[in-house]
Amino acid sequence: MQPAVVAHRGASAHRAEHTVAAYALALEQGADGLECDVRLTRDGHLVCVHDRRVDRTSTGRGVVSTLTLERMSELDYGRYDAAMPDSADDLVREPVWTPDPNDYGVLTLESLLDLVADSPGTTLFVETKHPVRYGGLVEAKLVALLSRYRLANPKSKEDSPVVMMSFSAMAVRRIRQHSARLPTVLLLNQLSAVRWDGTLPRSADYTGPGVHLLRTDPDYVARAAAAGHPTYTWTVDDPADLELCRRLGVRYVATNSPATTRSLLNR
Repeated sequence: MQPAVVAHRGASAHRAEHTVAAYALALEQGADGLECDVRLTRDGHLVCVHDRRVDRTSTGRGVVSTLTLERMSELDYGRYDAAMPDSADDLVREPVWTPDPNDYGVLTLESLLDLVADSPGTTLFVETKHPVRYGGLVEAKLVALLSRYRLANPKSKEDSPVVMMSFSAMAVRRIRQHSARLPTVLLLNQLSAVRWDGTLPRSADYTGPGVHLLRTDPDYVARAAAAGHPTYTWTVDDPADLELCRRLGVRYVATNSPATTRSLLNR
């Protein structure tokens, strides 16, 4: 089977990351899933921001956890820094839809859930960032929000339109304490404290290695599969990396350019 294509922070190679513009374009480009990072504002709202600070991605400055949603709503998140070289653009179909300035405002997780609700069959991968000021409150707020949308306890893990992810094993464990059926991904890098035999903590369903780890240890995907853990791999933009993931049987690939990745898979 071909890996499913997950838009990393939206179509972030072509639109400013974590904006409505980026996610709308990702859906138009045929992404199977959308990936986002979430953090808590000072007044308790989950917003889609990768960095601890808003400096890189907005017209403002400051730490997300010290800013209110009202203050963050005054900022423009349209600062654009391409994640891929221009040579990839020849594989990207120009969108029919044209974004307006409102599509570059701060994006709350609630708004992104509404967008996914209008796109049946799309899976949303939500990464909680750690360490953060509010610790486990992030996961508690996430489950509370998903409960409002009746998504916190799906009929089965395979049917769930939302998947929780984190580099923090403790965060993944907290989600499992709240929900027995919400699927989880334990993201991995070189410093992750896991056994590389393919096993994971009981609270984790999927393994989430960076593609750089698969280059040096391609057999890890098979070991994880033997232990009952399909693989979610980030961030796959290079054609050679994509072919490696396809050959190894990776279940999900996170990419900054869904259109390019889809085109390469269809060749």
